[in-house]
Amino acid sequence: MSNRQYWQNTQQLENDEAFISAHHNEFQEELPLVEFIGKEKLDKTTTSRRDFLKFVGFSLAAATAASCEAPVVKSIPYLIKPEEVTPGVPSYYASSFFDGFEFSSILVKTREGRPIYIKGNKVAKGFQSGVSPRVNASVLSLYDIERIKNPLQNGSESSWSEIDKTVKSKLAEIKAKGGQVRLLSSTINSPSTLGVIAGFEKFLTTNTQEDAPTASFKHIEYDADSASGMIEANRIGFGRPVVPTYHFDKAKTIVSFSADFLGGWLGDPGFAGQYAKNRVPSSGHMSKHYQFETTYTLTGSNADVRGVMKPSEMGKLIVMLYNIIAANVGWDKYDESTFESDNNTRKKVALAAVDLLKNKDHSLVVCGINDPDIQQMINGINAMLGSYGNTIDLYRASYLRKGSDKEFMNLVSEMKSGTIDALFILGSNPVYTASGSGFVDALKSVPFTISFADRADETGSMVNVLACDHHYLESWNDHQPYDGYYAIAQPVIQPLFNTRQAQDSLLRWSGSSSNYYDFVRSHWESSLFPNQSQYTFFDGFWNNAVHDGVVKLPFTREDVQEYRAMDLSGPANRVNSVASGGIELELYIEPALGIGNQANNPWLQELPHSMTKVVWDNYITMNPGDMRDENGEDIYNTRYGQEYPASLAKVTINGTSVELPVIALPGQKKGTVGLALGYGRWNAGKVVAQGTHEAEGYNTIGVNGFPFINWNNGTQGYHVHGVSIEPTGKAYEIGMVQTHFTEMGRKIANETSMKTYVDNDRSVWNPKTEITNAYGEATPVKDLNLWQDHDLPIGHRWGMTIDLNLCIGCGACVTACHSENNVPVVGKDEVRRNRVMNWLRIDRYFASDMSKEVAEQNGMGTIEMYRKMEIPSDYPEAVHQPVMCQHCNHAPCETVCPVAATTHSDEGLNQMTYNRCIGTRYCANNCPYKVRRFNWFNYMGDSKFTEFNPSQSDLGRMVLNPDVTVRARGVMEKCSFCVQRIQAGKLVAKKEGRPVQDGDVVSACADACPTHAIQFGDLNDKNSMVAQISTDDRSYHLLEEVGTQPNVFYMTRVRNVSEERIPEGIGHGGGHDEDHGHDHHNAEEHHEDHHNDQQHEEQKHEH
Repeated sequence: MSNRQYWQNTQQLENDEAFISAHHNEFQEELPLVEFIGKEKLDKTTTSRRDFLKFVGFSLAAATAASCEAPVVKSIPYLIKPEEVTPGVPSYYASSFFDGFEFSSILVKTREGRPIYIKGNKVAKGFQSGVSPRVNASVLSLYDIERIKNPLQNGSESSWSEIDKTVKSKLAEIKAKGGQVRLLSSTINSPSTLGVIAGFEKFLTTNTQEDAPTASFKHIEYDADSASGMIEANRIGFGRPVVPTYHFDKAKTIVSFSADFLGGWLGDPGFAGQYAKNRVPSSGHMSKHYQFETTYTLTGSNADVRGVMKPSEMGKLIVMLYNIIAANVGWDKYDESTFESDNNTRKKVALAAVDLLKNKDHSLVVCGINDPDIQQMINGINAMLGSYGNTIDLYRASYLRKGSDKEFMNLVSEMKSGTIDALFILGSNPVYTASGSGFVDALKSVPFTISFADRADETGSMVNVLACDHHYLESWNDHQPYDGYYAIAQPVIQPLFNTRQAQDSLLRWSGSSSNYYDFVRSHWESSLFPNQSQYTFFDGFWNNAVHDGVVKLPFTREDVQEYRAMDLSGPANRVNSVASGGIELELYIEPALGIGNQANNPWLQELPHSMTKVVWDNYITMNPGDMRDENGEDIYNTRYGQEYPASLAKVTINGTSVELPVIALPGQKKGTVGLALGYGRWNAGKVVAQGTHEAEGYNTIGVNGFPFINWNNGTQGYHVHGVSIEPTGKAYEIGMVQTHFTEMGRKIANETSMKTYVDNDRSVWNPKTEITNAYGEATPVKDLNLWQDHDLPIGHRWGMTIDLNLCIGCGACVTACHSENNVPVVGKDEVRRNRVMNWLRIDRYFASDMSKEVAEQNGMGTIEMYRKMEIPSDYPEAVHQPVMCQHCNHAPCETVCPVAATTHSDEGLNQMTYNRCIGTRYCANNCPYKVRRFNWFNYMGDSKFTEFNPSQSDLGRMVLNPDVTVRARGVMEKCSFCVQRIQAGKLVAKKEGRPVQDGDVVSACADACPTHAIQFGDLNDKNSMVAQISTDDRSYHLLEEVGTQPNVFYMTRVRNVSEERIPEGIGHGGGHDEDHGHDHHNAEEHHEDHHNDQQHEEQKHEH
C-alpha cells in the first residue's frame, strides 16, 4: 500500500489556519440568502447564477439553518445502563397518592428515569383505583420550581446538620422543663408514619433517668374538608368514631344530601367507579339517583332527580324524609318545620322515600353536611332501610378522613394561652385553610414552630424551621385507606433537591439511627407479614407488595354496637331550628382544584370547572333569575365572552367585604350563592401570582373562602346566612371555555328516559339519521357521499366509544391528555380570547323550558323559539359530553388543506404532519366539531407564558413526553388518538409474534377515565369492546347529518325517570326534571305523595 500524499496547495501542506477553516466549510463563499430572498424584484436580482444553484443545491434545510442556528446538544450515554431503563421504552411503577385530601392507588409511567404520567392501578381492585384530575396532574407538581431547594431556618437557607442541631437543642430544653409539644397534621393513614410519631412521642415523654422531667405530647389530625360531624355521629350511634366505607355499586336507590361523591367527597375517587357499575341501562334496570343540594355540583348533574334547597333548610328536608320512612317501619316521628320549595322538592323527597323503601337493604342515603345532628338523622334513616352491612360497612372503616374539629379548636385555645412550647406541622397548611379559626394569631404565641412543607407556603413562611419534605414521588411510604387494605408508595425518582422525608427527620430527632425505608419494612414484617399465609419468606411478600402496590389482608373486626331506635328528638329539634335569613352562602369544593394544595399547578388552573366552564378564577355562582330585576333586565351580566366580561359584586360576609365576579349558574338555589374553596393563596408560587386579586399584599388567583367557614358549633360549617351582595358597576374579564348553555333543539347529547328506552325500540329514541336527497326521498346519510369510501374493513380501524350514561364530567381525561400529549398551557387571557389548546374538551349542556313542542303550542315564530332555547331553565337537568377530534372517514378538514398537512391514514386516523402545516387554518374553519387548535404563539419560548407554562423551565420540561412532538408557532394541532401509543402497541405485538389484541392500545383519556365511559380499540376487531359497544342501539354519531362518518361513537344518555321522553332534535322532548314545573303542593301533601309508585375488562398491569 502506498503512503504517498498529495497536497492541493502550499497552504494545505503547511496546515495554514485559514485553509483548514475554509476546508471544513461546504461552501467557502457565504451564501447571500438574506439578500437573495429579500429582493422584491427577483427578475432584476444581481445574485449570480452560481449562487442561485448553490442555494437550490443546499436545499431548504440549509436556508432554515442559515436563518436560525440551533444550539448543539451533546448526549452523554450511560456508562453503566440501569437494568430497568431501556431508552425509548417506558417503565411503570406501582405507588400510592395521598395528600391528606384524597387517595388513589396509581401506576407511574417513567421515561429514562423521569415520571411523566400517572394513571390508576388496575391491580388494586377494591382500593378505589380511579384517578381524579388532581391525582393525574400531581406529576407536574414534582417539577414545580417553587419547591424550596434547601431547608430554611428563620427564613434563611440552612443545612440539615444545622437544622438537626437546632431542633434537638430545642427539644432538649422543652423536655428538661417538662414543656408541651404538639404535632398537627392532616389525616394520616400510614401505619408506619403513625409508628414514627409514636416513637417521637415516646422519646419526648420518657427519660432514662428516674424522676427526670419529660415533655407532654399530643398528635392532632385536622382536615380542611372535614368529616368530623359524621365521625362524631358514628361514635354516638355505633360506638365507633370512624367514617364507614360505602358501596354505591350495591345500591339500587341512592339519595344524597349535599354530598358531591363524584367530585371528591371524603377523598375517595373510587366512588365514581362504583356508581358507574349500576348506571348502564342495557340490562333493563339501573340505579336511581336523587340529589338534594344548593349549588349545582358534578354529582347533581348526574342525578336522575335533583332538588335544590337553601343550606339552612337542608336539615329540615332530612327530617321530613326520616318521618316518611319512620311511618312505614314503625319508628317514632319528630316535628317538622316548614321550608321554602320552588322546584317540587317536597314531592321529590316523597318519591325518594318510596324508592328507598321499595329497595330496602339495597338503598343508600349519604350526606355531606358537617353537622353531627344531621348525620345522626342520616344514620337513623340508613338503619331503618337496612343499609348497614349492605351498602354501608362500619366494620371496614375508611381512614381517608380522621380529623377532629373539636381537638383542633382545643389546640388553638392551648396555643393562644401560651402553654405550647413547640408545634410541628405535617401535611397541612392551617394558616391558609383555618384562618377563620384564630389559628394565625395563636401561632404567633408558640415559641418554636416547625413545618414540613415542600415550599415556603402560607404556613411555612411563618415558622422558625422549614424542614422541607420530599415530594411523594421521591418517597417511601405506606397507607391503610380502609381496614384490611394496605398500599405502598415507592420513589420513582431520586430527590431533585436537598430535601428530606419528614419521617426521616422525626426519626433522627427521636434519636433513632434507622431510616424510614427500613422502618417501613420492619413494620410490615412484624405487623402485616404474620397475617398472611401465601408467602413463606418476608422478602417475597415485600417484593410482591412493592410490585403490585397493594395488599389485602384479613383484619380484626372492631366491635360496633348495633344501631337501635334512638331518641333523636334533640338532634331533630336542633336541625329544625337552624338559623336562616337573607342570602345564604355555600362554600364548596370544586373538582378542579380541591382544597388548593395544588394551586400552583397550571394544568389544574386551566381545567374548566365542571358546571360553569370557567378557568383561572373563583367567583360567586348565582341563579340567573337572581341576576335580573323584576323587568327581566340584567343586574349582573349573564352573557360571557371576549367582549362580554362578568360583573363584579361586593360580597359582605360576617362584616368582611370582598369583591368577586358573579357567574350565572342555572340550578343554583335562588336566594343563595356559592363560592369555591382552594383559591386566594398568596404563597403558593408564580402560577398563582398571575391572578388579579390580592391577598396579604400578594397577587393571587381568586379569593380565599376558608376565612368564611363557621366554627361556632364545634365543627366546621360550610354555609353562612345573612350575606349581603351589591353590584359595584365594575367589569371583570373572565376566562370561559364554553359560552353556550343549551343544545337548542339539536341532537348533540342525545338523551331519553328509562321508560322510553325500555318500552320502545331505537327508532323512537335514537333513530338512524336520514336526510332528503335530490328527489325528495329520505335517505340514510351514509348513502349520500361526496367522496369515495376508504377501505375501512381492511387492517386496523381505530375508534372510540363514549357512554354518556357513564361520563360524569370529572375532567380526568382532560388532564391525562395534557400530560400524555404535551398540550401547552395558555393562561386566562388566551382562554378569554377563545384560544384554548385542549385537545379534548367536556361540553356541558343545560336543559331549556323552550322546545319545538312548546313553541308550536304557543304559535311562536322560529327566531323567537331559538332565542328562548338559548336560555336554560331555572332548575335544569344537565349532561356532560367529551368532544375531541372525531377522526372522520369523510373529514372536511382533509379536503381543504392546501399542503396536505392533514391526511387520512389507512387505519382510520385523521393525522397531522406538523412540519408540513403552514397555518392557513382552513381546516379549523371547516371542522364542524371545532376541535382543531392553532398555535398562535410559541408557547415554549414566548415570555408571555413564562410564569405558568411548565415547558419554559428546564425543570418543567422534564414532564414532557418524548414520544410526542412539542408543536411550534403557526401550526394546527388536535387529538391524534394517541398515535404514539398505537405504534407502541403494534410494536409490542410484532415483537411477540402475535396480532394486536384488545387492550394492547389504550388512549390516555380512556386510561384515566374512572368510570370507563371512554373505550378505545380496533373497530375491525369484532371481539373488541369498542366494536361491540359501537353497534349497540344507544350508539350514534355527533352531528351525524353532516355526513363526516366519524370513528367516535356516542352512547345515548338514559335518565332513570318514569316519564316518556323523546329526545329533542328527534321529535318533541323535554329538558326538565321528572316533575316539570313548579311546586304548588302544600306542606301537608307530601305524606300522600309517597304512595305514588315509580319506577371492561381490566387493563393489563404493566411493569
